[in-house]
Amino acid sequence: MKKIVMMLLLTLSAMATELHWYDDYNEALNAAKKEHKPVYIFISSSQCGWCHKFEKTTLQNEEVKSRLAKEFITLHLIRDFDTIPQKFKVSPVPRHYFVDENGTIIYHALGYRKVECFNSFMDNTFSRLKDSKFKKKEK
Repeated sequence: MKKIVMMLLLTLSAMATELHWYDDYNEALNAAKKEHKPVYIFISSSQCGWCHKFEKTTLQNEEVKSRLAKEFITLHLIRDFDTIPQKFKVSPVPRHYFVDENGTIIYHALGYRKVECFNSFMDNTFSRLKDSKFKKKEK
C-alpha cells in the first residue's frame, strides 16, 4: 500500500505546473514576441516578507501557475540584484506589472495579493489588452 501511495504522490507532483521564470527583461520581451503573449513582471526584494508570502502562497496555487504558464511570459526581477528598466517603480514591493510584447505597461498593481485578486489582475490585463488592440484597429 505504501508503494502505491508513493507512486501516486510522485505522479501528482510530476503533473504539477512549473513556471519558467526569466530574469532578464529583454529576453522576456523576445520570448513574448515569439509566443505572442503578454509578460507578467514580478518585482520583489530579498528582504520583503510580503514578497516571500506571495511566492509561497499565490504563486504556488495550481490555478494561478497554470494560467501564468499558459497565458503569459513570466519575469521575476529582484530589485537587490537585477537590472530593472527605469520605467518600472521598484519601491515599495511586491510590484506586479503586465506588459505587452513591446514592453508597454497594460496593467500594474502593488502589494501582496491572494489568488482571487491576482486572477482578477490577469483578467484585467486581457480586458485592457483587447480594448487597446481594438482601439488601434479602429483608427
